[in-house]
Amino acid sequence: MRSEGKTGVVVLGSTGSIGRQALDVIEQHGDRFRLLGIAAYNETDLLEEQVARFQPRVVNVTDHTAYKALKARLPGGTELTQGMPAMCELSALSGADIVLVAVSGAVGIEPTLAAIAAGKRIALANKETLVAAGDLVMQQAAQRGVMILPVDSEHSAIFQCLAGERDHLHKIWLTASGGPFRGYSPQQLRDVTVAMTLKHPTWMMGPKITVDSANLMNKGLEVIEAHHLFNVDYDAIEVVVHRESIVHSLVEFTDGSFLAHLGPHDMRIPIQYALTYPERMQSRAGRLDLAGLGSLHFEKPDLVSFPALDLAYRAGKAGGTMPAVMNAANEVAVSAFLGEKIGFKDIVEVAAAVMEKHRKVQAADLETILAADQWARQQSEMIIQQLTAKRV
Repeated sequence: MRSEGKTGVVVLGSTGSIGRQALDVIEQHGDRFRLLGIAAYNETDLLEEQVARFQPRVVNVTDHTAYKALKARLPGGTELTQGMPAMCELSALSGADIVLVAVSGAVGIEPTLAAIAAGKRIALANKETLVAAGDLVMQQAAQRGVMILPVDSEHSAIFQCLAGERDHLHKIWLTASGGPFRGYSPQQLRDVTVAMTLKHPTWMMGPKITVDSANLMNKGLEVIEAHHLFNVDYDAIEVVVHRESIVHSLVEFTDGSFLAHLGPHDMRIPIQYALTYPERMQSRAGRLDLAGLGSLHFEKPDLVSFPALDLAYRAGKAGGTMPAVMNAANEVAVSAFLGEKIGFKDIVEVAAAVMEKHRKVQAADLETILAADQWARQQSEMIIQQLTAKRV
């Protein structure tokens, strides 16, 4: 079903970096797309601007204070809803063809499952959904015949390189920029600040993913995501540091050949591709000057200074509820770091400590996954309180 002859789109996380760029893509191709619904946490001013620009049918906010503030400010033709159940209803909105999931963290799991149940195409920009609930999400998508298109630049690159070549895959190579602390020793990393961490050398992203990128946890989450998206064993997924962020990822085939996806570091390209697939359309992204690049560099990740990557491999290979536990602990620890309660190196140490305490079970259903997530958050808070008390 199409809205006014156009492809109907719902954007969850419309005020974040991915969400804002997605709205730019939708606006550029207004003859093709119609924005039917948006969701965000509490950014009332920006939500009001987005409503004025696109006149969506439904707006969802998580925060109750934001809901009350917007209630009197939105036009009468826009329905305002609040909370997770209403976000799940938005994911299944009548007339929507594509749901872009761009919220941050494990909060993306339930609306993604709701969109799958409603038969919507998923443009997935929330890696935590597959990290915590990948088996469940992919199983339900397969049962419903729902396509999940990756929006992460790395996974979009892999998806495109694998077109027609899936049977010949030998390895997936995920590229990582190395973040702002590439080359730092473990001791140097103990002294980095929040401000230093948020200065990513190439990408403009939200604070949580920027911190994850700085300690390579983001790449670890992407390893688990790739395992689920492409049904590839962990031993066939490699990470290589590529500081220019021009090669977005590569695939290696059984005959020894590689295919690499290159492009400017502009997220509007993978966002647009997920919305228009299998077509390609004109983009506002700049063009890549190959001669101007001069050279490209690749190196192995430093697992001594950045143990988060190895921790994620361990969680993924353990399976069951362990990835959900690692993800939840990391979310809590990153929030504590951004609030300057713990240090940069403490983030991974908190996640590792919670994983050590956890006795995994099979992640057979949503209730089990959410229970593991909640347990990990409580354990993380306890560990962070202990760390904070020691420093007082």
